[in-house]
Order: sequence, then C-alpha cells, then structure tokens
Amino acid sequence: MRTNGALQAWVEESARLCRPDRIVWCDGSAEEKDRLTSEALDSGDFRALDQRALPGCYLHRSNPNDVARTEKLTFICSPDKEDAGPTNNWLAPKEAYARLGSIFEGSMRGRTMYVVPFLMGPAGSPFSKVGVEITDSVYVALNMGLMTRMGEVALRQLGGSDDFTRGLHSKADLDENRRFICHFPQDNTIWSVGSGYGGNALLSKKCLALRLASALGRREGWLAEHMLIVGIEDPAGNTTYVCAAFPSACGKTNLAMLVPPASFKGWKVWTVGDDIAWLRPGPDGRLWAINPEAGFFGVAPGTSAKSNPNALAMLERGAIFTNVAETPDGRVWWEGLSDPPVACTDWRGRPWTPASAEPAAHANSRFTVSIKQCPSYSKEWENPQGVPISAIIFGARRAGVVPLVYESFNWDHGVFLGATMASETTAAATGAVGVLRRDPFAMLPFCGYNMGDYFGHWIGMGRRLQRPPRIFRVNWFMRGDDGKFLWPGFGENLRVLRWMIERCNGRGKAVETPIGLLPAPGAIEVGDLPLASGAMDRLLSIDRDGWLAALNTQDEFFGSLGPHLPRELQAEHEGLAQRLHGGPVRSGAR
Repeated sequence: MRTNGALQAWVEESARLCRPDRIVWCDGSAEEKDRLTSEALDSGDFRALDQRALPGCYLHRSNPNDVARTEKLTFICSPDKEDAGPTNNWLAPKEAYARLGSIFEGSMRGRTMYVVPFLMGPAGSPFSKVGVEITDSVYVALNMGLMTRMGEVALRQLGGSDDFTRGLHSKADLDENRRFICHFPQDNTIWSVGSGYGGNALLSKKCLALRLASALGRREGWLAEHMLIVGIEDPAGNTTYVCAAFPSACGKTNLAMLVPPASFKGWKVWTVGDDIAWLRPGPDGRLWAINPEAGFFGVAPGTSAKSNPNALAMLERGAIFTNVAETPDGRVWWEGLSDPPVACTDWRGRPWTPASAEPAAHANSRFTVSIKQCPSYSKEWENPQGVPISAIIFGARRAGVVPLVYESFNWDHGVFLGATMASETTAAATGAVGVLRRDPFAMLPFCGYNMGDYFGHWIGMGRRLQRPPRIFRVNWFMRGDDGKFLWPGFGENLRVLRWMIERCNGRGKAVETPIGLLPAPGAIEVGDLPLASGAMDRLLSIDRDGWLAALNTQDEFFGSLGPHLPRELQAEHEGLAQRLHGGPVRSGAR
C-alpha cells in the first residue's frame, strides 16, 4: 500500500506536523470495518443500536457546536482573490497554511492518524479522481468507507502517480474560534480543522466533489455539480436520464429515490446518485454524467414512509446515524418519521418527551449508507462512461412566484434559470431558517472559483454540445392563501417529470410566456389527484408583479459579479424585463 513515493512522503510530512501516536492505513476491507467499529464503540464515537432490529447500524452524536456546514469559516485559498470571487470567503494561501498549520501542530497527540485513500467515480473510469484524507476521526474513516470507494481500489487507480487530492483533517479541540475549512485549488489540497461534522470533515463530499472539482472541471472542460442523477423508465422500457439541482432539504433525496404512484403502472425510477454529478461532453454531442460518490449522506428529518420509502428500506442495516434521537428499545427516531415516541433520548443525550421544548433530533441530523442498499439502485452507477443526460432540472423551495414547472427557451436561457435560483433557507447550513437566499445552481456554498466565471463555463459548455439537455425549473412548494401546499409532491412529482420527458421527445405541449415555456392546459395529467379548486391554474400562473420584484434582486446579484458576469446572462436578464413589461415573448423557442 505504501509504494507510491509522493503519497508516502506526504503522509510522513503530515505526521511530523500533527504528531499522532500511531498511523493506520485504511484498506477498505470488511475486517477493517469491524475493527474500526469496535474502536468507535470503545471511544464513545458510536453507540450501538439494537443489532437485531438494525444490524450494523450505529448512532453518533456530534459536539453541539458542530452540527452543520460552517460556511463563514469555509475559504477558497486561490493566489488571486479575484479568482475566488465575491460569493466565496478568501484567504491568501500563505496565510491560510500558516494559520491552520499552527492549529494542526501536535493536534493528533494521543490519537490515531487514519490514512484514507479513496476513489471518486467508477474504478477504471478515465473520469474518476483519487483522493487521500488524513484524519484523526474514526467516525470520518468509517463514513468514508460508505461514501467512497475506499482503500486498495483507490491505490490501484493511483498507481505511481502524484496526481491525487491531499486532504488533511483534524478535530483538534472542536473550538469554533479555531475552525477552518480551506481549499487550495492550485495545490489540489484541502485542510480542515476544528470540526467533526460530515460536510466539514468528510473531505470527499463537498470539499473535493464540488469545490475543488468545479475548479478542476473548469480547467479540464467538464462540470462538477450539486445534482442528483436518476433514470426514469417508461412502460415500454425506455429510460431517460435527468440531473437535478436543489438546495439542501428541498426534496432532492426524495426525488432521487422517487417511487412511482400506483396510477403510473409500469413506470420505474432508477437512482444513479442523490447529490453529486460530474458531467462531460460525450463524442455523440450529448452531456454524460457519473456519480462520483458511493453512498448517501442524507438529511433525516422529514424522511418517512410517505416521503421516501426507499430511504427507509435502505436504512434497516449498515447505516450510521448522526444526531438523531434514540428510542428506549435501541432504535432511531426523528421528526417526521412517525408518531413521536412516549419518551426517548434526544440528539444531545438528554431525556425527551413530546412535551419537551426542543426537537428530539437535530434539524440537520443525518444518515450515511451505501448506495447499493437503495431499492432503486441503478447498476449504471458503475458504468465507467456514465449515463446520457436528456434534461437538467433546477428546483428550490418557494412559497410563491415560481410556477410548478417551466422550460427554458434555449441553453443560454436555461443557464439564466440556474443562475437566478433562490430558495428559502433550511437547517443544513448555520444561520436563520426560512429566509430567501439566492443560491445559483444550488452551488453558492460549493463553487470553488468566481461565480461569474462559473456561469461563463456553463455558457461555453453549451457551445460544445450538439445535443444539449433541455433545462427546466420546478417548485414543488408553492402554497395557497391558506398556507397549505398546492401540489402533493413526493411520488406525484412523476407527473411533472413525464411532461419533461415528453418535451425531450418532441411531444409534450407547452405555451410561451414571459418567463419560459409552461405546460399547456391538460399537458400534465392530474385527473385522479385531490387538488384544491383552481390549484393547477395557480401552480402554472405568472405572478408578473412578483417577477418584476425579483428582477431587482437579480440585478443586484448580477451587479456584484462585475466584469465576470457573462454578457449572455445580462442579455437574458434584460430580455426577461422587456417581456414582463409587455414586450414580445422569445423568438426561436423550442
């Protein structure tokens, strides 16, 4: 395992800095998993759940100050501040290495240093990337075994090359004032210290798969996106693959594992990925996608037999739960799972009853599990070439303004739809909940370089595609005057997806509006749905005043990007304003 000279030298350098008591090289074997699990139980990192009811399942409780991504402490450390852009925090590389190095100094005394080689993407694929995370957290090592192809498979792919992502992580003292997550795109390096939480500590996740990979994709001509990948199979056996970008807790995992409603006989949905997509132009002029991950790190609250039966099924064995509640019989519970238990232990380890003032599970509590346990798992996940993408969907949580679904006029307009996404905030990131936050492409916290240049990269990608995917916006969360959701969501979203597929095949009917192409009356079949009177009219209406108000905030955001904003998006912005003020609908609509 240690024949790669560059890797060996870097591990020795990290050990001199962090001074661990021992070094363990992870090989990804089942025997190793059992050994590390015993270590986690002995150290208190894991609590064993009822192994008869939930075999191989364990509970982890993080420090109460360490429960979500800390975006204010996450930095892009490019040599040029301009390259990081106005939407990222920036630190000069020299300063970042010095500041974090002083915290890493001796941080692993009395601890084990785990060397975790991992592969992002299918083995043998030319699109895959190798990373190595050095960590003092057995929780991280075990999660990486679920979230990546870990151990020998990564080292075989790496061979003697020095082309791998170097990730150094230490919990240190979990002091919020000494917590930093720093990315060095020019060095293909990540340093994370002071946190044990998944998004900050599992360096394969957002750090490599999005922040570093987005910068790498810009240089190499591909895209790293915060997108799910699903295949939708119709009764005739034809499968259409789509990617979709949603901010956290906006139904992304539910869509990735959608179960067709009973009325859709013969339809199937296949899960290729729930969170990350790496997309490349193929020789056939289409866009092809792989999911570089090997597992799910999903949000627990709200996951239920109604919202996501596939998720519940895959969590019956071999799962790691983080910051959920524990019932007296050694099972797990979270808000939205089922009726509350009479009593349980909350995510902090305190007694809890339904009369308690605080939730039993943290709002950002999580589960980690292998993708192969998902009942809708697609074997195309292992395809080294990926799957061809026919449609790209942008979605967000909005109580109004944004209709249920509409299609872009063309590629540039589709990029504009992604660039102007805004969503009501959730608990996945620290800060207020329920505030409207601009989140272009659901990538605002994850883009590893200037967002204006990122938009330009998307515009340029379209020029390289002879058969580009169609692009859609969706909003499952519109509410009526009574505050209730107008659309049932969950499995019924397949009705909307079917219209998209029909559009991709040149059949679905649409009408031109100032904002894009909306489904024609009756194009989305809703005959057996118990919708409120007038719900579909409301769901597919154009709130002209709301859109005019949105233009002002879009203009402010675009202005913040300065000369990095592509002229194509400025033209799209001005065109929308003209149409909303009564100008002609776009010509050349598809």
